[in-house]
Amino acid sequence: MAKRMSTRLRMERQRNNAAVSRTKNGHLKRKKAATRDARMLALVKAGTFPYTPAVQSWLSVQLGDRFNRITEAQVKELVK
Repeated sequence: MAKRMSTRLRMERQRNNAAVSRTKNGHLKRKKAATRDARMLALVKAGTFPYTPAVQSWLSVQLGDRFNRITEAQVKELVK
């Protein structure tokens, strides 16, 4: 049977593993976000107002406002 590890050591191991995981996942998330930005920008350029819900969500995050308050002029300014 395995020897019991102290609580302090288990917590330190968990904290270290979480830090490594955050770093690794952070790189993947940044890469994924860049890919998503390029894909959504292409959809905005090709599509017409109003857009699909996924594009609406992305636009609201980019412009910092709810989609029902976003005008077509704001979207065209973002695409430039």
